[in-house]
Amino acid sequence: MSTTPTPIIGIIGGSGVYDIDGLTNKRWQRVASPFGEPSDELLCGELNGQQMVFLPRHGRGHKIPPSEINFRANIDALKRAGCTDVVSVSAVGSLREHLRPGMFVIVDQFIDRTFARNKSFFGTGMVAHVSMAHPVCKRLGDHLEIAARVSGIEAARGGTYLVMEGPQFSSLAESELYRGWNCDVIGMTNMPEAKLAREAELCYATVAMVTDYDCWHPHHDDVTVEAIVRVLLSNADNARALVKTVAPRLHDDASAPACGCRTVLEHAIITAPEARDPALLAKLDAVAGRLLGK
Repeated sequence: MSTTPTPIIGIIGGSGVYDIDGLTNKRWQRVASPFGEPSDELLCGELNGQQMVFLPRHGRGHKIPPSEINFRANIDALKRAGCTDVVSVSAVGSLREHLRPGMFVIVDQFIDRTFARNKSFFGTGMVAHVSMAHPVCKRLGDHLEIAARVSGIEAARGGTYLVMEGPQFSSLAESELYRGWNCDVIGMTNMPEAKLAREAELCYATVAMVTDYDCWHPHHDDVTVEAIVRVLLSNADNARALVKTVAPRLHDDASAPACGCRTVLEHAIITAPEARDPALLAKLDAVAGRLLGK
């Protein structure tokens, strides 16, 4: 009998992403987390036999600002819901001429400039250090790249996502600084999301949807919420098409169980068993449960 786990795909994004034709057995489910309240209930369903879990990152109605998102509870809830793969769909500004509004970018690197967020599940009494050298899952990125091409979506593979604290948009000086750092897109939401997904041994990848040119471009207006929403609405169909196309590829990926993302804690936990804090261990039952007995 096969012991290969059934893949469950988690999607983090807005309402335009989870309103997918063909999603059946839909139900909103509250998942309690010891790290607090997630952004919203999880929308669970099936897409052509593939189990899917959707999480509105800002809550339904976009009520939670980036700095107040409980990223730990969100990732913990997805892990408790059985997710094995997480695709993050995010709005970003472009720092490069060739990355035009309306394009998708399958990023492969991050620079984390956030400072007001809880960035780890671990702490005093249970210390762990995971590698973030390659912060997204290449296997997921490969599937997303192919799915975008099959769906006729203009997408760039690779790029660096600068994550700022927000909620204000960049100053011109900041925008030019980040361009000088060879960053490609800028947004407010994918850190510490990517770090926490890594700690939870989830395969994680980001699809960055370009909505604007930040404020550096001399021939485009400064970024506004109105302009962002207009592009987001036009991108909603592409986002849904991408999810529908990538789902069967992930369902049929026999290499997934051997992906290195799923065993990163093997050599990350440094605290001796006798020095571990039982209270923190109890909170880590979903994130690191498979190793807690070691």
